Amino acid sequence: MARFTDKVVLISGGARGQGAAEARMLVAEGGRVVIGDVLEEQGRALAAELGAAARFVRQDVTRLEDWQEAVAAAEAMGGLTGMVNNAGIYVPKPLMQTDAELFERHMRVNQLGCFLGMQAVVPAMERAGGGSIVNISSTAGLRGSPGALAYSATKWALRGMTKAAAVDLAPKGIRVNSIHPGPIETDMVKVWSNEQRAVRLAQIPMGRIGLAEDVARAVLFLLSDDSAYMTGAELSVDGGASL
Repeated sequence: MARFTDKVVLISGGARGQGAAEARMLVAEGGRVVIGDVLEEQGRALAAELGAAARFVRQDVTRLEDWQEAVAAAEAMGGLTGMVNNAGIYVPKPLMQTDAELFERHMRVNQLGCFLGMQAVVPAMERAGGGSIVNISSTAGLRGSPGALAYSATKWALRGMTKAAAVDLAPKGIRVNSIHPGPIETDMVKVWSNEQRAVRLAQIPMGRIGLAEDVARAVLFLLSDDSAYMTGAELSVDGGASL
């Protein structure tokens, strides 16, 4: 039997990149997915590709109402047992070029969105008998990251939020873990110049930029019963970049 037969997972920011890779792998493993994103055209196309096992909902993660609608969609598919806080923004600027507006924008999407998501799914997971939450942080949340002050601040915050939520939710049968990807080949890193890309590549012992599928496999592990005794853990998927 596939690992995710009869399981429903909600993925925020699921229309492309890492989220889309996670959705494809979950469906291939017998699961059902709710894909939340503000990218409606791409999200609907992905849901159509995946067929009856997938549903798209337009979701702005900074709006509680959108989280509630996404959770309702998941429960309508059979009960919610997994959630991936995948949505995020990355607009790299150093400290002295980061204004309050940019900082707050990162906080609202990357941090508030994660907070609202964890709160929104807990009652549904309790009704389902437990579940697993995976928060997507970054290697920028493990060490200093030059030129990305606001992004780094929110990814460090996710570490603390994950650990605190893991303690709070363990008695409810809900596990909470974080994944810390290094550079991954998605639209997010298209902001890099060729020189910046070369610098980042030189910092990776394994000698390559990661793929969305590399992260998706780690996400599936933390969502599955294979990680049943793990909560509050930090899993790096970075080719050794954070060593």
